[in-house]
Amino acid sequence: MSESTFPTYEVLALRFGTHADRPARDNFLVDEGQFTQGTDMPMDFYFWVVRNEQHFLLVDTGFPEEMALRRGRTLFRDPVDALTDLGVAAGDVSDVVITHLHYDHAGNLDRFPHARIHLQEEELQFCTGPAMRHHIVRKPFEPVNVQAAVQRLFEGQLVLHRGEAEVLPGVTVHSVPGHTPGTQVVRVPTARGWVVLASDASHLWANIRLRSPFPILDQLTPMLDGYDKIEALADGDDHIIPGHDPQVAQRFPRLSGADDWVCLHEPALDSIETAAAVHVAAR
Repeated sequence: MSESTFPTYEVLALRFGTHADRPARDNFLVDEGQFTQGTDMPMDFYFWVVRNEQHFLLVDTGFPEEMALRRGRTLFRDPVDALTDLGVAAGDVSDVVITHLHYDHAGNLDRFPHARIHLQEEELQFCTGPAMRHHIVRKPFEPVNVQAAVQRLFEGQLVLHRGEAEVLPGVTVHSVPGHTPGTQVVRVPTARGWVVLASDASHLWANIRLRSPFPILDQLTPMLDGYDKIEALADGDDHIIPGHDPQVAQRFPRLSGADDWVCLHEPALDSIETAAAVHVAAR
């Protein structure tokens, strides 16, 4: 199928939680003085839906209230319950992409009993391998989520990919290691062009624009190389959707009849330069 004959999809994002009290400098591996002293930069939590009349794909599954309380996060809505805004029940979801197995992206898997779970093979190997003996490495993971992924493997519902793969007609996943060895992004054809759900391959727009990664990472050079790959996959800066940037919920139009959801398949309400200026201080 040529790119010109791909179907197009709507891409929706829901901001379901936040980590509000967060200094800007905590979101970057190296502080080069680009942020003013005392600047706050909250980190929000999202998951995404890709849909058209024939298909429905969930990208990531958030985390439950118990985990929010334990990790000091604020949950605005239960991510699974929020699907009812779209007229979808969790039991009817047939395909879920998990971008990586960190706690905030891979919770609630047990609530999607009939879904195929799409994951990079290297992510499963990493989370069940010797790296998990190190506390600092395993800290962003939850054993219950890794166990749920293994359970789906034994039930024949875990689809393991090695690099690029098509998960819906025209919708592809791409391995972008760095944050974790098996982090993947999702590329979607929309009416406004190719949108890339970057997830934690770039937590914030500022991470990719400044080439300054979020400090939780497995390998630095692959993550920096991944920024180039993401930019090549997307049709422009505002076609790259970071995984945790509060501005995502502010820069795109709301879905009619379901105001908690924003429409990433529609043009942004402002320019990426305007958005970036909110946090980046003049050098």
